[in-house]
Amino acid sequence: MSALIEIKDITKVYRMGKVDVLALNNVSLSVNKGEMMAIIGASGSGKSTLLHIIGCLAKPTVGRYFLDGKDVSRLNDNQLAEIRSQKIGFVFQDFNLLPRMTALANVELPLIYSNGRDRRQRATEALTRVGLAHRVNHKPMEMSGGEQQRVAIARALINWPPIIVADEPTGNLDSVSTGEIVTLFQKLNAEGITVILVTHEMEIAGQMPRVVRLKDGEIIQDMKIVQNEVH
Repeated sequence: MSALIEIKDITKVYRMGKVDVLALNNVSLSVNKGEMMAIIGASGSGKSTLLHIIGCLAKPTVGRYFLDGKDVSRLNDNQLAEIRSQKIGFVFQDFNLLPRMTALANVELPLIYSNGRDRRQRATEALTRVGLAHRVNHKPMEMSGGEQQRVAIARALINWPPIIVADEPTGNLDSVSTGEIVTLFQKLNAEGITVILVTHEMEIAGQMPRVVRLKDGEIIQDMKIVQNEVH
């Protein structure tokens, strides 16, 4: 099976004033279509940098990145934006919802230049898909943290992307809401979406079929997990 995501010998260096900071060091990783995996590691391990490269939000300093067979590591910012809009949905820890807009309006945002009727229908379908058909007209402050994250996931789904990347998606949630969000990601994965999430919570990582651990910008472990046992 050819990999959906193929990262080859990637190094990422950030310039911080007069100092170069090595965020990733010669990382290689393959992810097949339909996989679900967690990226874990301590703060500063490079996990968010790796996720941002996978999500085409950042470009490697050295190395190659093939997404669905296409080398995206040398694309310009406009080309990367087009790839993101077609192939990748993003979910973040802080939800990033506009507080004065309804759930429906927040989900519609990626389609702001699309046909109005089609936009509303697609946003309604996305909210229904995450179990919020009854909350379409509520604003974020009228919703729980778990519901707000569901709105954010619906927004990520609006273009039917084959890949969802999530950076600490349960970081601001209580344990009950965390369980609901993890279950939702598992459901989306069962529907065929490739799901890659960064987390520092081992309880969440243990529910993923695959866990990649980073330390000091390098992959030190790549584990397959079955029934909470490492193989």
